[in-house]
Amino acid sequence: MAKNIYFVSDFHLGADALQTSSEREKKIVRWLDEIQNDVKELYLVGDVFDHWYEYRKAVPKGYIRLFGKLMEMRDQQIPVYFFTGNHDMWMFRYFEEDFGIPIYREPIIREIGGKRFFIGHGDGLGPGDHGYKTIKKIFSNPVCQWAFGWLHPDVGLKLMRFFSLKSRQYTGEEAPFGAPESEWLVQFAEQHITTHEIDYYIFGHRHLPIDYTLSNGHSRYINLGEWMYASSYGVWDGNDVQLRFYDSPYNTVFGR
Repeated sequence: MAKNIYFVSDFHLGADALQTSSEREKKIVRWLDEIQNDVKELYLVGDVFDHWYEYRKAVPKGYIRLFGKLMEMRDQQIPVYFFTGNHDMWMFRYFEEDFGIPIYREPIIREIGGKRFFIGHGDGLGPGDHGYKTIKKIFSNPVCQWAFGWLHPDVGLKLMRFFSLKSRQYTGEEAPFGAPESEWLVQFAEQHITTHEIDYYIFGHRHLPIDYTLSNGHSRYINLGEWMYASSYGVWDGNDVQLRFYDSPYNTVFGR
């Protein structure tokens, strides 16, 4: 019987990196093939796509291998959950209507195996990054989304790709895992546990595999990393969450 719950984020399909986007998509599907027999639930925790705008009658072309695998998993009644990230926040009803995959635009708290999980992409949480938080408010505005929808898809999707590229250029190379006071998601989790009982904070966005025990001595901040280079993911086996790597030259977990 399937027992493992998988968490993964930051595929950034549509952008080339260590591999081309198409090669990375094939790798992701191979991984999904290998876990399919023991996956109880699958959480896609944001930035699955590097850029995305979903029109009423059009979606970005490509990703057929991934879509086919997700549909196969759903046909087998495997629950799949999709969280929007900062690169694919304009995901609307397509996954819900065509795949039966619910979309979460804000973090959720869920009890799994007697443990409480706080799950979300992580963008905009914690102190700092005020410029991005302002942009997120604009991009999340329904009027802004409605106006963008009047652009021809060829124009709109080209703009989304441009914005995504600029975002990566602005961010630059991922900073090393630093002192707790410099890590915004650590700071968010530390503040949050003062009023909530949470065992695991599951995030993406940071692009580093991180397993960090918070100041209360038992709650943990888990960052899932990314698939442009590290190909890392998290697994709940019924007892604990572990970070693992798939067919990857990287194997470093930060924050221990």
